[in-house]
Amino acid sequence: MHFADPLLLQSGASLRDYSLSFETYGTLNADKSNAVLICHALNASHHVAGTYAGQVKSEGWWNNMIGPGKPLDTDQFFVIGINNLGSCFGSTGPMHHHPDTGRVYGAEFPVLTVEDWVTSQARLLDALGIQTLAAVMGGSLGGMQALSWTLQYPDRVRHAISIASAPNLTAENIAFNEVARRAIVTDPDFHGGHFYQQGVIPKRGLRIARMIGHITYLSDDVMNEKFGRQLRAEAARVTHDASPVSAYLYSTLEAEFQIESYLRHQGDKFAEYFDANTYLLTTRALDYFDPARTYGGDLSHALARATCKFLLVSFTTDWRFAPKRSREVVKALLDNRRDVSYAEINAPHGHDAFLLDDARYLGVVRAYFARVFKEVTA
Repeated sequence: MHFADPLLLQSGASLRDYSLSFETYGTLNADKSNAVLICHALNASHHVAGTYAGQVKSEGWWNNMIGPGKPLDTDQFFVIGINNLGSCFGSTGPMHHHPDTGRVYGAEFPVLTVEDWVTSQARLLDALGIQTLAAVMGGSLGGMQALSWTLQYPDRVRHAISIASAPNLTAENIAFNEVARRAIVTDPDFHGGHFYQQGVIPKRGLRIARMIGHITYLSDDVMNEKFGRQLRAEAARVTHDASPVSAYLYSTLEAEFQIESYLRHQGDKFAEYFDANTYLLTTRALDYFDPARTYGGDLSHALARATCKFLLVSFTTDWRFAPKRSREVVKALLDNRRDVSYAEINAPHGHDAFLLDDARYLGVVRAYFARVFKEVTA
């Protein structure tokens, strides 16, 4: 969907003649009361469910959650996935052309915030004629967007579901993001963000950024269970049969351990499809999000604007978005006497748990949406 009118951003800049890519699932009912907005995380998109015909590995990133008969049942709800501005999956971003200059935006694409994404999503819903959402839902960065919806447009949201998220990033989280960004901007192929004109991609930086990120998404238990200290077959042969010198040279150049090979594989894949400037923009938006900042750090005061009902879910081994961060939100909402449900799932998978099949987790979401559907049809 194209938007000609300028979108005023939190930074004071504006963006005009931009487009948002989106997908819808299910059927909007007559009074348009069954719409559910899905907000995506860092490297995801508007393709949240289903499979593209004729394409390999084109399954939606939350396909286990959304669809006919699934926890978010598209036989009951009209589900909308919107690709965030600045992304590299269809919505206007750094790789698109500036309407005034005709040049690719590159590093000149304006800084974005979670609040800017929510504002643009509201514009798209306006165009679809949807005034009130039955629910807004997201995991990780998507959960931050869901929370922001309840503060920016409290009258337009009946329920908010925030999964494996936080009211802001800790210093440790910001540090991980900064190391990943430095890997990208110091890549010789980055060219100050204008690598498009040079016909190159800063793949080395993207690989390292993804490897850093991937470490934080997994728990120590899962890493040990999946990989432990296992050597790759070739590495085991070299280190066993070769001389100490040749074995050392192999170890400095090649991935010896299974975990090294896995991380390199993930980094290689990521560098083939993700945009470096998008990574910088999105991680900065993560860093900036802090609704309590303008209230002297008082989260209870900040969340007083929210009027909808909430479900928050966290996972015990998620050390990047730890359960205590979700509990901060729960406490702030209870301070304001809001209707809050909270589930803390004892799962071994770390932050990635919000994308995986855990019967207890999926059961909680299914039960909550059954409640939402009763309200919609009452």
